[in-house]
Amino acid sequence: MTLISLGNAGVDFGASEIFRDISFTVAAGDRWAIVGRNGTGKTTLVRLITGTLQPTRGNVARMPGLRVALMDQHRRFPDDQSLWDIVADAFGDLRALEHSLATQAANLEHDHSETAMEKYGRDLERFERDGGYEMASKVDAILMGVGFEPEMAKVTRIGTLSGGERGRVALARQLATPSDLLILDEPTNHLDLDTTAWLEQYLATTERTVVCISHDRAFLNAMADHVLHFEGGTAFAYTGSYESFVQQREERRLTQQRQFEKQQNKISSELDYIARNLAGQNTRQAKGRRKLLARMPRLSAPIGADGVMALRLDAGNRSGDRVIEAKNVTVGVPTPDGPRTLVKHVTVVMERHEVVALVGPNGAGKSTLIKTLLGEMPPLDGDVKVGPSTTVAYYRQDVGHLPLNSTIYDAIANERPLWERRMVQGHLGRYGFSGDEAQRTIGTLSGGERARVAMALLTLSTNNLLILDEPTNHLDVESIEVLEDAVDGYEGSVLIVSHDRAVLRGLATQVWELRHNALQVFPGSFVEWEAMRAERMTNEAKQLRADDKKGAERAVRQREREREQQEREKAAGGDPRKLLRAAEKALADAELRVATVESTIAELTEQLDNPFLYDTPAGVKKAAALGRQLDEEREQLEDALHEWSTAEEYVSLLKKK
Repeated sequence: MTLISLGNAGVDFGASEIFRDISFTVAAGDRWAIVGRNGTGKTTLVRLITGTLQPTRGNVARMPGLRVALMDQHRRFPDDQSLWDIVADAFGDLRALEHSLATQAANLEHDHSETAMEKYGRDLERFERDGGYEMASKVDAILMGVGFEPEMAKVTRIGTLSGGERGRVALARQLATPSDLLILDEPTNHLDLDTTAWLEQYLATTERTVVCISHDRAFLNAMADHVLHFEGGTAFAYTGSYESFVQQREERRLTQQRQFEKQQNKISSELDYIARNLAGQNTRQAKGRRKLLARMPRLSAPIGADGVMALRLDAGNRSGDRVIEAKNVTVGVPTPDGPRTLVKHVTVVMERHEVVALVGPNGAGKSTLIKTLLGEMPPLDGDVKVGPSTTVAYYRQDVGHLPLNSTIYDAIANERPLWERRMVQGHLGRYGFSGDEAQRTIGTLSGGERARVAMALLTLSTNNLLILDEPTNHLDVESIEVLEDAVDGYEGSVLIVSHDRAVLRGLATQVWELRHNALQVFPGSFVEWEAMRAERMTNEAKQLRADDKKGAERAVRQREREREQQEREKAAGGDPRKLLRAAEKALADAELRVATVESTIAELTEQLDNPFLYDTPAGVKKAAALGRQLDEEREQLEDALHEWSTAEEYVSLLKKK
């Protein structure tokens, strides 16, 4: 079933053409990735899909009654509204029906009319049919997925959150909204690695059709089965994953190049023949060929990497072997109530030529750790040393270091006062700013444009330590690929904070993970760290399931003990002395069980402490079996102690009576 169909669609704004001749079809269940350089028309296409904009040329067809979930970037929620209510309000009709049912149920206590009963029955049936009983669990699951604890979300107000956290709440609201078509615009911008992985899984299991604009190549490769690529003033549709699209795009460009060169050779040959024979004996043939040549449709030059920023990073002088060294450092931020600790006991050494990926959940303190390592913020405890020959170039996540009141031209000229105008213009041209664009004020630029200005300034410095804090947030895919190549060719050391797994997979030689207020160093590539992390998460999931099973078993045993106690009370017939004797016998039995298990544990521990046990392979195998038995006995001891404690409390209670 077709949800959206575009046929030769084009959009103009005044005299400017945004794009032309776009044709593609979105069928139910499709997963479309929309990619291309910033400013090529991706957001305009979304407006065509949703119907808020009509094409200048061509047509757009939508399935009647199509429900679309689109994040409203400019929507503001009341500051005092809870996060849970914001997400739950996506089920507006269901919540209203839920409140109505509660009111009707209260009224039925005094209104037993057939009309009231029938209405309540119809509404209750509709509530169940539309998923009302699953509504709360869906809201909880989505909030947990994007990094919020559901119970806390019920008391946390949106007005207390940062911009990134509000972005995650808006995404949760969008995901919860019932729809046929889900349109995501840069959904991973405010997500860390864990929440991005959750979103991938969510999209893999949803029945909805998805259209996603993103620059996160790893995310797109996981979720997309179709790609629409904007280039050359139009867009081309591809079937397959993102990796498949990259291969198909290169093959198409190569074919275009060959066809273009073949036609250019033919044109050159024909022009040469015409020039040699126009005034000679073969003038008639020459004139005929000239007419044919004039009518020949010309192929366009193949679309390539024109317009992508040109980025080169120069390390300058060589640093020492130890670039940064931290010993037992505690990192924190000041608050009105005193410093708040973010990371404890950081002991790391960053060596020359390392590319370190710094990863961790949002809010864990990655940016604060960087500032502490660079000396911009004092540590709460410990020592930090930056190598004496280490010089730093720092790309900040918020690009807040840019002079917002300056023009783009002046920002570069101030860094290079000896450059002539043509040299400044040439440098800016390599980052996509040509002609009058260089005179724009930085404060008026978009996020992507500011990122390119920051990159243009970054390349003017020659520093041997490069700090990149979320450098890909505002860059398109092509620019990210250029950045990746530049960092790969950089001869200095790099510390990079990013949620772009494709970048980290291609560059990182070491991983620093912020987890549970500690920094853990993994001395291997990001790909190896991902494998280790996946194994760790699998083990944690197994442990959680095991704990849930143990908890359920303990609950069963607890119910059995309560039932036995009720039977003892019944057998005692209300006689306090008989009841006390039965309770004391149960306490003695519990004490005996504790003593028996403790004795078994002591025996197993003694066997495992025997050094001769490990001298033979058979002994090692036996030691492993004894270790497993010891773990089981310790669990039995925990349960026995709980049983003994409960029995002792019950005996004490009966004695007081």
